[in-house]
Amino acid sequence: MGEELPDYYFRVRENGAAVFRVDTENRQRRIELDQIATVNVKNGDAKPHGDHKLTEADLGAIRAWLADRVALLARRDMDDILRTVDHLNLTTQWAQARATDDELEEVTDTLLLAMHDLRTMLVRRKAERINRNELDGAQE
Repeated sequence: MGEELPDYYFRVRENGAAVFRVDTENRQRRIELDQIATVNVKNGDAKPHGDHKLTEADLGAIRAWLADRVALLARRDMDDILRTVDHLNLTTQWAQARATDDELEEVTDTLLLAMHDLRTMLVRRKAERINRNELDGAQE
């Protein structure tokens, strides 16, 4: 490892991360990870691990990681949605050009229900945005 190691390591978990302080200043010159906290991405809570007291440096590193993680997850969500649009287009092409009657029979009802649910939600949310924008415009 040619570069200097970071002071903290975040082991990603389903709802956040376990936070470790990286220690290389020991006799054996081994890398040691001392868990100092857990952080929850959903609510931003950082809880000390065991008897550990979090320092301002610890909290600063956790806040910075949390902000970066939330931004990364938001970018991934948008990428997933855009990939879904691509998959819908590919599914349309498949249904038109290659699908057999049996294959279409297997997926049609499920796809129609999912698309109806999505369309209903998108139309309702768009109407809410339009109404909100009209109200904001009328108040100016």
